[in-house]
Amino acid sequence: MRILRLSLLTLFVAVPLSAFAQDTLRVDSTRVAREYDLAGLLISVARPALTTGGASAVVLRLDSLGTIPAPTMEDVLRTMPLIVVRQNSRGEAQPALRGSEERQIGVFMDGVPLTVGWDHRTDMSIIPLTAARSIRLVRGLSSVLYGPNTLGGVIEIDVARVPERVDRVDPMTLGFALDETGGSNVSVGAGRLYGDDNQWLVRAGGGFQHRNGVTIPGGVSDDPSVRSQFLSNADGRRLNSDVRRSDAFFAARYRNDRGNWASLATSAYDVARGVPPETHQDGPRLWRYPDQRRLFTAFSAGTGTRSTVAGRGDIEFSFGYDAGSTRIDQYATGVFETVVGREEADDRTLTLRLVGEHTVAARGELRTAWTYADVSHDEVLTPGGPNSYRQRLWSFGVESEWRLGAREVTRISLGAVADGSDTPETGDKPRLDGLTDYGFRVGITSLTAPGLLLHAGVSRRARFPSLRELYSGALGRFEPNPDLTPESLWGAEGGFTLERGAAQLQIVGFHQRLQDAIARTSFTNAEGNRLFKRVNRDEIRSTGLEVLAVGTLGHTTFSTDLTLQDVNGIGSGGEDIELEYKPKAFGKIGFERPLGWGFRGSGDARFVSGQMCENPESGGLQPLDAHGLVDFSLRRIFRIRSGGAMSRVDASLAMRNASDASAYDQCGLPQPGRTLQLQFRLW
Repeated sequence: MRILRLSLLTLFVAVPLSAFAQDTLRVDSTRVAREYDLAGLLISVARPALTTGGASAVVLRLDSLGTIPAPTMEDVLRTMPLIVVRQNSRGEAQPALRGSEERQIGVFMDGVPLTVGWDHRTDMSIIPLTAARSIRLVRGLSSVLYGPNTLGGVIEIDVARVPERVDRVDPMTLGFALDETGGSNVSVGAGRLYGDDNQWLVRAGGGFQHRNGVTIPGGVSDDPSVRSQFLSNADGRRLNSDVRRSDAFFAARYRNDRGNWASLATSAYDVARGVPPETHQDGPRLWRYPDQRRLFTAFSAGTGTRSTVAGRGDIEFSFGYDAGSTRIDQYATGVFETVVGREEADDRTLTLRLVGEHTVAARGELRTAWTYADVSHDEVLTPGGPNSYRQRLWSFGVESEWRLGAREVTRISLGAVADGSDTPETGDKPRLDGLTDYGFRVGITSLTAPGLLLHAGVSRRARFPSLRELYSGALGRFEPNPDLTPESLWGAEGGFTLERGAAQLQIVGFHQRLQDAIARTSFTNAEGNRLFKRVNRDEIRSTGLEVLAVGTLGHTTFSTDLTLQDVNGIGSGGEDIELEYKPKAFGKIGFERPLGWGFRGSGDARFVSGQMCENPESGGLQPLDAHGLVDFSLRRIFRIRSGGAMSRVDASLAMRNASDASAYDQCGLPQPGRTLQLQFRLW
């Protein structure tokens, strides 16, 4: 049965040097915020939670975000520093951090994982953030308490689990955006705040997106490797790049004067879309998703921090229900008329989390977390038949933190975790026996001088192969491999954060070793067809440096981020194996300044160095050129009446990819060309 860019100041944030916070999915994590009132535009520079022994997070409040109404997670993440997002040949948008890919990065909504499922990842291009209040990116060595399969970073989305009491909520918001292709985005939301000591916050709304196709960069058609029949449609837009998405949400949170709280967030979407084919192949995927549906619910409750007979502590419980259905049609030609293959699948994931914290003596804290996830996947293949798959994952972690020194300016964190997985249902393929593994984390953070924070840490975590990696043939594109084993990530990092007045600088060096890494390779089968297969490589090593800086010069705010990295595979004989989609450098430079008459102008220049990609038709790797993109926007807030609901309008005009550069996410998959966009938000 089928189941259901932001102101630059808001983008980068330095860690607080006067107080440390945790990154353990706690709803009441400490955050400090600065606010600047710039010609009627309120910009919050949030100071996010810090991973003890790790680098700072980046927090984005979506109520000050200048992207389109009802954005997807891809829209938001492409504006953030130190992360690469690319669209793959399945039409999915996936993130990468420090050489770690999408299956090593945990994505959480209100504390419940979105990346535990059939594929152990989630498609950023269709996850709506209409309901989201903020999004947080934790890179590097995160806490061991996030649960199974969280190795190389964490993306957290807050919907109902706001960490502090709410002072106000917009009773009504409307948003509308239109671009030059005729594509449109619409959002509507309503909210109500009840009570004072005993507070209820209720919000509901929805969004809609319609796009007939994206623009094609000017230089792509001149590329000799491009197969023109797979490039554009009859209207001159990117072939098969249309999207229709609708979503709705409901969120509620209760908190009483004693600190007890409970939250509920429910979000659903319905998507129909095409998959742009790779233009460098004679036989690319000719796919459409005529139906993708998903219902996600997260319920959480907690006692809040309170006194006990041994000190102070709290307990938090979370339940997640994630259900979806997907249909993929495979077509015979680029005309997309004759269906030659079909995959229909229903997915369901149940997640339980229990988190506890208590003080130890005068300077210590002890935290524990237990996570259990039950994943089911039912599919019907044509040609083929029905199959059912199931995977169970669990994790139990313990973490302590100690404050040292006369002024308690040094903190040490120690953590350990045990993880497990089994696959009780595997369709018509061999069953994978139960697997267990372990992880640990040690970190230190110290305020060594006024405005100077040093931080370092080491960790190990494991990830079990997903059901899709083990058993999926992807409609004849992959050969299944049930013999995959868990991969483990050893990581070390160290750096400093320096704050001087309105300027902040953070530099972090890192080294990671992903052992038994699961990667794809291509081969020729007995019938002479080129296929992909997932295999355990001996090791993938990643060494690099991250730089983030933000500051002001006069009335202009500048920001920059830069990642330098060297990522290579190591074979059984110690030989280097070059990998695909591992750029040596990427980053962004941006500015924002007032222009007079209440207008503000901003611009971003983003670049990614050259990299390699695998071509299954020719075999081996081929180069993918470096690229850069420039965006500009003009924004103003108008007050249409003195106060109350629907009294202000936020209007902006943006030019995306202003130079019409040919930028490729992946071989044969160019990003959209120059696009003019107009948008309004009324609240």
